[in-house]
Amino acid sequence: MRYGLLASVAALTALSGAALSGQAIAADPGVAVTIYANNLALVQDTRTLDLTGGRQKIEFKNVSALIRPETVSLTASGVSIVEQNFDYDLLSPSKMMEKAVGHVVTIVHTNPTTGKETREQAEVLATNGGVVLKIGDRIEVLRDDGLPTRVIFDKVPDNLRASPTLSITVNAAPAGARPGTLSYLTPGLGWRADYVALYDEAAGRIDVQGWVTLTNTSGTTYDNAQTLLVAGSPNLMNGGGSNNGYNPRFRGRATLQQAGTESGSRERLGDYYLYPLPERTTIANQQTKQVSFLDVRGAPASHLYEYNLGWMQTIEQPQSVQSIYRFSNSAQGGLGDQLPAGVVRFYIRDKQGAPQFIGEDQIDHTPMGSTLSLSTGDAFDVKVKSVVDRRDAISALRWKTTMHYTITNASPVPVKVALIQNGLYGDTKIVAESQKSSRPDANSAEWEVEAPANGETNLTATYDTKF
Repeated sequence: MRYGLLASVAALTALSGAALSGQAIAADPGVAVTIYANNLALVQDTRTLDLTGGRQKIEFKNVSALIRPETVSLTASGVSIVEQNFDYDLLSPSKMMEKAVGHVVTIVHTNPTTGKETREQAEVLATNGGVVLKIGDRIEVLRDDGLPTRVIFDKVPDNLRASPTLSITVNAAPAGARPGTLSYLTPGLGWRADYVALYDEAAGRIDVQGWVTLTNTSGTTYDNAQTLLVAGSPNLMNGGGSNNGYNPRFRGRATLQQAGTESGSRERLGDYYLYPLPERTTIANQQTKQVSFLDVRGAPASHLYEYNLGWMQTIEQPQSVQSIYRFSNSAQGGLGDQLPAGVVRFYIRDKQGAPQFIGEDQIDHTPMGSTLSLSTGDAFDVKVKSVVDRRDAISALRWKTTMHYTITNASPVPVKVALIQNGLYGDTKIVAESQKSSRPDANSAEWEVEAPANGETNLTATYDTKF
């Protein structure tokens, strides 16, 4: 709504500048924020309280607009909580009009030619899609036509606040100024890890930079906050947060090839790892902020290709393999740190030396010493085709199946392809193969096939199965 409407400046100034009778206004905050990766934060807001002794009301302004009131606690010497109220109906022209329904306001019209003002008393009847007024014996609608008209209110309604405000009634003894810490949980503050990986094909090395991306949609700004990030997703009842874009239950292609067993120097909190920001920072409302937490140059890495096949899968048209990059986060020969869950974006340099984006993949929380195998997408030049050549009955319960695989390579360099045949359930045996396979698990076989530059490689395998 516009109305060309201005609330009385004097009334607004009086509200923001004066304490109500029997209340204490908390002083400027000193804030510590612990932010979890599932869009949840613990805010610990320490302020100086001017306590009069006995029963009084304390107002904490600029708390999160999404505060979970049931999680609030106030810690101060000699203070006990009687009652608390969270006022999140924020002051605005439209809210002022809504609260004025049934009350009398002053309508000021200004003649656009002469500048002369005329004032009328009006009762606000309704604000449903527009403002309906009763002025004397007539009913009018406050028009939104740009004419110089404003509304003056006698006061600001008690339950409208310029910012989200938590009011706590306490019993305090003795009187005097002393610090108090307000603690609460709130959604709307979250973080995620983002990684930028630059791969050097010739050297077989990778540079990785890790970024913390903070987001604040909680409705308030946390000034000069001591900020601690927790890599982990605490269990929440009733869906008390969101994942801020990262899906911990996403399970596409497995990216963790081998889980690590190394411990580092990073501080732990229970089963989680802590990533403190090196200095205090202001987390503004409706802001995204990035801070670097990992910068590793020249870690060993390898580039290969991968294709997964279903059992007895005949591919009529050759399919692209996936382009895979493997590296470790071990202390020796790796990135040397635990990796919070996030997205890894890969780049390589073109002939002019400029880094170019080639794809991305998602990782889970990864312990140190792990081996990661990440996909950047489908390869253009490397294809796989599989054909079931023969299927013969050995007995009433056994079958012999012969499959033929063709790997073609149109690139000017030789490549390695991890060809994975899935679906080898039960007591399936490989009775013949043109190249030795490995068995990563009971239900699959893997061949590391070399395809020459501008050429192809053929692989055959014969299986003895019950089906």
